Amino acid sequence: MSQQISVNGARRTVEVDGDTAVLWVLRDVLGMTGTKFGCGMGLCGACTIHVNGSATRSCITPVESVVGANVGTIEQLGDSRIGRALQKAWVDLEVPQCGYCQSGQLMSAASLLAKNTAPTDKDIDESMAGNICRCGTYARIREGIKTAARTLATNPGKAKS
Repeated sequence: MSQQISVNGARRTVEVDGDTAVLWVLRDVLGMTGTKFGCGMGLCGACTIHVNGSATRSCITPVESVVGANVGTIEQLGDSRIGRALQKAWVDLEVPQCGYCQSGQLMSAASLLAKNTAPTDKDIDESMAGNICRCGTYARIREGIKTAARTLATNPGKAKS
């Protein structure tokens, strides 16, 4: 069955059943392997993408539900001001250890900062609660988000560009 979706601003036609998880469309059909498979149940956050700007678990999201929506992936994150600030903070603070969960962590963090430019520890903890890091880099992730928020605040501009 043919499905038309928008991924990172490009319209794509994919030949998959409507109930195919977006994760597998991205990875197996479109070759976009930045989004990771973790638990397959939407619990760990490794597969996090943006659907119309909101953090969404792609492993449990059927492709038919994103027809007409804008899907954003980790491959596009650096195209935005928020994404660049997060990526720089992640590198500067050496946030990742093994790195497997980090694409999901970054996508959730970007969604948070798009909605809340000055998150508190509580805001960060609540927003990031669904993202598991087996290496336990939660303190560095929180500091990375705070650093990115400070960068965005000290260099005003359009949050999305």
